[in-house]
Amino acid sequence: MRFALSTEQLDFAGELRKILDAGQVPAAVRAWAAGDPAKGRALLRQVADMGVFGLIVDEKYGGADATPVDLVVALIELGRGAVFGPVIETAAVIPALLQRLPDSSAAQRWLPALASGDALGTITFELQRAVALDADIAEPVLMTVDGRLMLGHRSTDPGADGSPQLEDSGAAAGASESTRDRNPRAATVGSAAGQTHVRAAPKTEAATSGAGTSGTGTSGAVTSIDPARILVRVIADELVADGPGVGAAIDYAFDVGVLACAAQLLGAGRAILEQTTGYAKQRKQFGRAIGEFQAVKQQLADVLIALDLAEPLLYRAALTLESSDRARDVSAAVVACGDAAHRAARAGLQVHGAIGYTAEFDLSLWLTKVAALRTAWGTADFHRGRIASALRFATPVASTN
Repeated sequence: MRFALSTEQLDFAGELRKILDAGQVPAAVRAWAAGDPAKGRALLRQVADMGVFGLIVDEKYGGADATPVDLVVALIELGRGAVFGPVIETAAVIPALLQRLPDSSAAQRWLPALASGDALGTITFELQRAVALDADIAEPVLMTVDGRLMLGHRSTDPGADGSPQLEDSGAAAGASESTRDRNPRAATVGSAAGQTHVRAAPKTEAATSGAGTSGTGTSGAVTSIDPARILVRVIADELVADGPGVGAAIDYAFDVGVLACAAQLLGAGRAILEQTTGYAKQRKQFGRAIGEFQAVKQQLADVLIALDLAEPLLYRAALTLESSDRARDVSAAVVACGDAAHRAARAGLQVHGAIGYTAEFDLSLWLTKVAALRTAWGTADFHRGRIASALRFATPVASTN
């Protein structure tokens, strides 16, 4: 079977890339990480105006009712542009979840604002240890608790719910992102509705890495290896949905999040390869561009092969979201895209040398993004386990002989 994107999908990706290229994303990323989200909200407003946040939202809620493939196309570009904020949650996970609930009241309550870009939403699943991305400025902040969907809010008591303070753990088997101290900060955030909110500053907090260990701290914040990922501990507040069908909707939404994460990883990996190739062409050593050396060529070729091999798995996962192979396919996609992006990051850092990991150099924004996303929706071990389980219990295909 031959799979190719349509002209409309390619044009959409091209226009989105133009917006991001013109939007000075690196400056907005650094401002977002420093607590000044004004540039970031303006950029996300442009992304919303392109219809990205409403792609898989039904038309009755103001969305485009597009396909998962369309969503993947958009998220690849957001990953390529190192776009920050809860874009996976807003564009993919929450719409998928709310539209699968037996009761449509939650979808009616939040989806119109999310689809239009008037609000950003976030969500944390049980395996993500009650830590949500940008929960201090998001509305709604959703949580899954024992098969129920809850509305949550920022916790001011880090030990209140007894959950370990891990960042982006993603899965019970998962090692998490590295941690560092974050100084107190405060910044105003202008919402699309014209209101002004104060972005509460996470206080300095120590958190431990590794599955099943608890951290200590003084606020609801957890820090990530990616400074632009503002992780916040949240606690449950209001019951949104319970009963038959809710658990299945939660499982489906988690897999959509895994798919979206894989798409962003693939886009980030391609961005790193493009930047590294450009650098190798202009950086000279011994009177020659370093890209002329065979060792450099081989590294970059290996990265390109890995990215190209991961891409079909990503699109297959998008095409099989409604099938019984969903969990297996999204896990295969995120493992392949994560490994390819990690290979790109390693090669990019080696080719650039010491300048590659300096905070002032733009490449570092993609390097830390890849490192964070690889475990944000489950570690490679967790997803390989899901793949193995699916293959182990798969129904054998009957012989045609």
